[in-house]
Amino acid sequence: MRLRPFVAIASVFLLQAFAVKAAEITVLSAGGIRPPLEALIPQFERSSGHKVAIKFMGGPAVKTEIDKGAPFDVAVSTSNVMDELVKGGKLVAATRTELARAGVGIAVRAGAPKPDISSVAAFRQTLLNAKSIAYAGDGTAGMHFQGVLERMGISKDVAPKARKTLAADPKNSAMEVVARGDAELGVSAVATMFRPGIDFVGPLPGELQSYIHFAAAVGNAAKEPQAGAALIRFLTTADATAAYKAKGMESAPQR
Repeated sequence: MRLRPFVAIASVFLLQAFAVKAAEITVLSAGGIRPPLEALIPQFERSSGHKVAIKFMGGPAVKTEIDKGAPFDVAVSTSNVMDELVKGGKLVAATRTELARAGVGIAVRAGAPKPDISSVAAFRQTLLNAKSIAYAGDGTAGMHFQGVLERMGISKDVAPKARKTLAADPKNSAMEVVARGDAELGVSAVATMFRPGIDFVGPLPGELQSYIHFAAAVGNAAKEPQAGAALIRFLTTADATAAYKAKGMESAPQR
């Protein structure tokens, strides 16, 4: 009985210590890895006590935002963007961590007939036959797709029916446009296609495929570097690997 006051006081100190350690982590992230991150962040918040404020955008836009001086603790983007940010002194090189990789794929509205994309020739004809095609013009997958159109010599044919979206506008993403029926085909990172209203057709033919590698790192000017590093460690756990796999991604080998 006499110990109760001491237990209560100790509990108060523990709660105060926890409150001091808890942090709000600001994250700037590429949209191509959004689905698994949205599944993982609540788990991290529950287990760590930290809060995460995350803003999604196109992979290249992450660098643009950081170069403009946007505050952040952790950056998540494509590996080439992360390399540029490290070279520019914006990220702590020692914290740079490969997370996952995703191919580029094709999707249609749920229930719609799935077109033939089994070969380069079939894929080319499917694109020519399509009435409309949605993709993020500022996203890494969208930029790769534009290069594919150039390689196949049909960029001018596709341009009039392209529905270019912005990766930073989730309410009007390529997959949202397809789900609403405003575009016949959608092109994006495969991870974004495991959602209601969308049927995944398949990845681009092997000869045209490009894997998008995503990495994370703590910012050199981070206000919460330790909490940010903890988040990155969490994103390499077995739970994270399972989340990536569930969204059609693969864990990326460390460099």
